[in-house]
Amino acid sequence: MTVDNKHMQHEPLFRVVKRDGLPLKKTILIRAAAILLAFLFCGLIALILIKANPISFYEAIFNGSFGTQRKVWKLLKDIAVLLCISLAITPAFRMKFWNIGAEGQVLVAALACAGCMYYMGGHVPDALIIAAMLIASILAGMIWAGLPAIFKARWNTNETLFTLMMNYIATFLVAYFLIKWTPSGSSSLGELKFGHLPRLYNEYLLIILVVAVITVLLHIYLNYSKHGYEISVVGESEKTAKYIGINVKKVIIRTMLVSGALCGIAGFLIVGGLDHSVTENTVGGLGFTAIMVSWLAKFKPGYMVLTSFLLVFLDQGAAQVSQNFDISSAFPNVIVGIILFFIIGSEFFIDYKIVTRAKAKEGTKA
Repeated sequence: MTVDNKHMQHEPLFRVVKRDGLPLKKTILIRAAAILLAFLFCGLIALILIKANPISFYEAIFNGSFGTQRKVWKLLKDIAVLLCISLAITPAFRMKFWNIGAEGQVLVAALACAGCMYYMGGHVPDALIIAAMLIASILAGMIWAGLPAIFKARWNTNETLFTLMMNYIATFLVAYFLIKWTPSGSSSLGELKFGHLPRLYNEYLLIILVVAVITVLLHIYLNYSKHGYEISVVGESEKTAKYIGINVKKVIIRTMLVSGALCGIAGFLIVGGLDHSVTENTVGGLGFTAIMVSWLAKFKPGYMVLTSFLLVFLDQGAAQVSQNFDISSAFPNVIVGIILFFIIGSEFFIDYKIVTRAKAKEGTKA
């Protein structure tokens, strides 16, 4: 009895305990409260630092995405592109294969797409160029994702470092071909005239529809197919997967090829439908932003639509704040950072709870 009393005296006043699970309604309320608090806090920061009326500050954020019809279409387009890359890395993440190379996989696919436009333009019909662009982009993305998967499956290399380094190689490849394709030395390819994707109402609608279809198909693939089941089992435990007869090496390689193919489609849409060219900054960091989108959505394609919307909305709203209040672009980045900090912090309260010493005693007695 004496030992028990001493043990109880040394127990901390507060301790963190993992939750068994919260109902969906409560998780939504916690996240919504975090976003609301984040916006209130940002309004206070804006009032103190730039003397901005909080109402005007919130209006600027809203108008950044919904101020005009053009801004709404741009919002939807940016969501679609970010969502496509986020969907691409999700199968690997579900398998706990930490693919940090989406930036390079999309970039090398964009390079392959631009190469088809450059070499085939003016020699064959546009329909053939577009078909070649799609095939080349998918193959390039699959190769760039397949290499680290093969090394992981056969020699258990570190996939995080491998895929990260592949990003730099992709950037140097683009730089090399830009020098080769521009004898003037400008390294600026300019807009390529051939191989543009057809317009449906405007240049954005086709991309939005394609990504919507991919979202539905990937949801079905991950949740209702044998491959999706194998991905989940491998992600939970490789030993369990081997025990029930799943070929883990095959699943790793196959899943990364799927991720690479989706990255290839993203590169194809960016070059063929939007930029009609390629530079080292074609992807613009979206490969890394996609990691946050996928993680916040718990690797669920349906929820990723919402997280993609949130990040794009914040980015465009912050840019509008910078323009309206004539301040440095660093301040909007601070705003986005604060809001994301609140959102990520809310995940702690979803997964864990703080228990006091008194409640711990009651739980022990019960």
